[in-house]
Amino acid sequence: MQADYDFQPPDWQTSGLALYAKTAADVERALARSQRTADDLMALLSPAARPYLETMAQLSHQLTVQRFGRVQQLFAPLYVSNACANECDYCGFSMSNRVRRKVLTGAELAMEVAFLKRQGFEHLLLVAGEAPRVAGVDYFERALLQLGPEVAQISLEVQPMSTDDYRRLHRAGLHAVLVYQETYHRPTYHQHHTRGNKADYDHRLAALARAGAAGIHRLGMGVLLGLADWRLDSLMAAHHLRFLERRCWRSRFSMSFPRLRPAEGGFIAPHPLSDADLVQLICAWRLFSPNLELSLSTREPAALREHLLPLGVTSLSAGSSTRPGGYVVEPDLALEQFSIDDNRTLKDVVAAVQRLNYQPVWKDWDPHLHVSE
Repeated sequence: MQADYDFQPPDWQTSGLALYAKTAADVERALARSQRTADDLMALLSPAARPYLETMAQLSHQLTVQRFGRVQQLFAPLYVSNACANECDYCGFSMSNRVRRKVLTGAELAMEVAFLKRQGFEHLLLVAGEAPRVAGVDYFERALLQLGPEVAQISLEVQPMSTDDYRRLHRAGLHAVLVYQETYHRPTYHQHHTRGNKADYDHRLAALARAGAAGIHRLGMGVLLGLADWRLDSLMAAHHLRFLERRCWRSRFSMSFPRLRPAEGGFIAPHPLSDADLVQLICAWRLFSPNLELSLSTREPAALREHLLPLGVTSLSAGSSTRPGGYVVEPDLALEQFSIDDNRTLKDVVAAVQRLNYQPVWKDWDPHLHVSE
């Protein structure tokens, strides 16, 4: 069974030479096709595609409306813990950073969720640092059982787990698992993840396949944009997606686009990407994978999020806090993972979505409609 999880990305250097050799003719061929391969994505991610950005944006918008309609799913991240046993130099939760650690109690979880429910949220993303001893499978199972009757959907962005642990959480009502590989470039990965379980590149790489084997409904992917060459990291993620689609065919998939943001420790992204790069990236992904859910967080500023929304985005976080207890329990304490850039209230985000002639959606499915085999 372990072999089913054994994805390894293509050679980085060889892929880079091929990607940066793409020409305008390669881009035009990719744009002309209705179904696009990883080689077409390589062309759309390449510098040769930059003059075609407007065409890519128009096609991406048309395809997104055709497949998803004019809707935007809205969700709220709920940080339940900033305790972490890993050393990751770009993260505010990194174990060496001198911040007070907190794990929300059941009563505090109830307070946070009551606030988010009053705002209108039905989809919560539980987020935590990787500290299994204080926030492990037992903790998340209790949280799912406690919060499940209160909201329609609960997703997890926490440490990678075993297939058996994912099955256990699936039975407790877990809707989705998000695990970002951060970067597929192995030397860069090891450079930035130096201590703790997260230093195990292969264990993290196989996490989504384990979650899919456990029957998790949706699997969320992403790279941390800015750690390595964004074009190549995105290409590797595309190969990973195709691998997962073959093996976890019962699951749906989503892709997120987190750009590195300021955090405790003062880390500076070694490979920053511009706003135009982000536009190209989102459009390339939509043209490559028309049915893929594309998510954009409050890491990005409000004006840019409004510009990007029609280009292929289908899911938005809103009114976010990146600290445990940041909504009502302890909103003023410095416990955050990274600083956000879109500080608008949920009401303001909803108004902006509606101004763009999109409809806010609070959940994308109902568990009562799911038919088990």
